[in-house]
Formats: sequence, structure tokens, C-alpha cells
Amino acid sequence: MTIDRIKLNRRNAISLAASAACLPSLSAYADDSVSPMPRGKAEHVISIWLGGGMGQIDTFDPKRRGDPKTKKPGSYYDAIPTAVPDVEVCEHMPSLATLMDRVTAVRTVHHDVIDEHAAASNRMHTGRPVTGTVVYPSLGSIVANQLGAVSDDAPPYVLIGYPNVSRGPGFLGASSGYLYLTDTSKGPSGLSHPYGIHADRQSRREQFLATTRSAARQRFANDKKLVDYDDALSQTLKLSGPEFNRVFKLQEESDDLRNRYGGEFGQRCLLARRLVERGVRFIEVSHNLNFLNGTGWDVHNAGILNQHQLIQELDVAMSTLIRDLESRKMLDKTLIVITSEFGRPPQFDGGGGRGHQGKTFTCVLAGGGLNHCGAYGESDELSQSIVKDPVSVPDFFATIHAALGIDPSKYLYDGDRPVPVTDNGIPIAKLFA
Repeated sequence: MTIDRIKLNRRNAISLAASAACLPSLSAYADDSVSPMPRGKAEHVISIWLGGGMGQIDTFDPKRRGDPKTKKPGSYYDAIPTAVPDVEVCEHMPSLATLMDRVTAVRTVHHDVIDEHAAASNRMHTGRPVTGTVVYPSLGSIVANQLGAVSDDAPPYVLIGYPNVSRGPGFLGASSGYLYLTDTSKGPSGLSHPYGIHADRQSRREQFLATTRSAARQRFANDKKLVDYDDALSQTLKLSGPEFNRVFKLQEESDDLRNRYGGEFGQRCLLARRLVERGVRFIEVSHNLNFLNGTGWDVHNAGILNQHQLIQELDVAMSTLIRDLESRKMLDKTLIVITSEFGRPPQFDGGGGRGHQGKTFTCVLAGGGLNHCGAYGESDELSQSIVKDPVSVPDFFATIHAALGIDPSKYLYDGDRPVPVTDNGIPIAKLFA
């Protein structure tokens, strides 16, 4: 029984308490009227990962100006107004400023993970802490598992960046995994034939593989892991032809559009749009490979000196992606997400940079048919503590799932163990109003 089918009032809320013990999110919808779980109509996700820790105070939640020389806490840059009254962003985001009516900067995301990159990155991909008993699937893998690809001629999940276990399918198995590439100048190496493998030789290889797979299916017919792997292999063989690989030929786009997207990160965003058109359900685009400032988003010490170059690159690519999707009438169907493992504190470290902060930071949503408001939630005068409308990582994930029409309280199964899609996450209701 899912939340959207339950009519809640004071009397039956009490009777449901025992069965709902594992779903505390029910209380957020309990009143004297019917309170359905919100469900959006988005069909795709482009998730932009800013590995290293985007400083919210220097981007989407600017505060008073600070000074690293005198160690005065505050923003490194000035703030500018946006298309939404009373919502400001960093001065290095002029293009996004004009589009904030299509965007919501969720300024009160928080988690309790130690401010260490690997653990926090895992939390921001799976929505859960690391345990010794369950390998949880990533957000992308859950979406792939629940919705599949839009087209039979596309994978459900593509990662543009280096692979990592936190981005993987966990207990869902290989069929919910990702196809990945690290260079937009060519397609995934796993879909390309090695040099010297001509058509006849490839055909012989596939015949030998078919014989081996047939024998394995007969011997291990009840092995779920083998079945999942076999399904993933079938998908790889199907996608290895020239038809799907055309999606990676960015030269088919006009020079003007490619220039508007900018450098390698922008080209990744352009490729993400092409993958959406092809039918891919979830694409993660990594930005942490562009170390324009020497450190990427992890701006300790002198890394902060050229942080503005990263922010400018994000501004250019993100704003172009929004306008490009909008011009193709795809923005309402495509939810753009910006996440990072944590934020940065307002104080400056000994070298003038910033440390790590997981107790208050910003993640961003755009498009996806949501009712955007420029900014949601309120942090204090230095973006160090939450003042209003806290949003946990499960809440943020639940909002993404709900935007796609996935019930965030639905159960998945690790063998016989039930695991809800989110860790009791509650969607941000205002974005569905």
C-alpha cells in the first residue's frame, strides 16, 4: 500500500501507525483531507556532478562579502539579482541569473556524513550511509531499474565521467548499471571494436559467445547475478552498432551551438541532451575533471583564487543546456540536477581557501515540469546553519523520484530484504503545487 492511495485523518493515522513505522514520511502528509504523494511528469534526468564540493556561499546562496586576507567570513564574490525577486546568485553566474525562474536552488540540503569526500560522495549518489550488509544502488541505477530506457535502442543510464561503485547498481544487479565514457571526442570504448577486428572476425566472435552463453544459461538458469549479467551483455551487443554510436558524433551539431556550450564540460552537457533525445533515461555529467584552478571544486588554500573559472564554465554550460532543451520543447520532460558531496563553510582556511561543510549546502533543480521558485529553504546570514525548510538527502532524492512519477516509498528487494526507494524521503511539496 503506497502513500498516494491512503486517505489520512486523525483516526486512521493512529491505526496505521504500526504498519507505517518504517515510513515516518507519512506524518508530513497527514491532515484531515486526502494528501496524495506528488507525482510529476518528467521523463529524463541530466545530473551534473560537481565533485570536490561546490561552495554554496560562492554560487547559489551568496551572503555578505568576506575577506580571506583578514579572515572575515563571507562570500568570495559579490551577488547579483536574478529573474526571481529577492533571489540572488554569484556575480559569475550572469546567464543563469536570467533563467532562475526555471530553476530552484535548494539551499538547505544537509547530511551527517563525516566531511570526507568518498563517504559524502557515496551518500550523495545512493542517499544512504555505507553499511557492511547492503550495497545500495545509486540514484541513477534506481531510475534505470524502475523506468528503463525510453527507447529500446538506448541504455537507460549513461555516465560521462570515470566509473565508481557509488554510481553503480548495488544489489539491483548489472542490468541496472551504466554505460560510461570519459572523452566526448569518441564514444564509449566498450562499444567500439578493437583495431583490426573486421566484420567477419566479429561475426565469428559473436557465434562463439552465443555458444558459451547458451551453455551458461542451461547450467546457471537460477543464478540471478548471471541472468543480470547476461541481460547487460545483450544490451551491449545491441548498442555496439553504428546506429546508436551516432549519438556521440557531436560534430553533427552546428559550430554555433557547440561554441555556446563551451569547453569539454559544455560538450558533455551537449552530449547529455543528445542522449536524452536518443531515449536515455538518466545521464550523469561529471564536472570535477576540469581542474581549471588546479583543485577543481575542492577549493582549499590557493584553489579558490581561480574558482570563478569553474563557476563561469558551469554558468555557460548550464544556461545553454536549459535554453537548448527549452527550444526543443524538452525542458519540461527533462529534470536537470546539480549536486556535490557537500558545501563549503564561510570561514577561510590558512591558505585563503575553504574547508568542507555537510550540515548546510545547496543542490539545484531545473526544468522537469516543476513549479520553480528560484530558491527553496533559508540558511543563516553566513550560509552555515539552516533557518527554514531543511531538506535531507533522502528528501531531495524523493523529490527527483516524484518528479519522474516514481513512488519514493516503494520497496525494492535485496533478496528477501525490503529496501525502500528512499530512506524515508519526503518530496518538496511546494515544487509540485
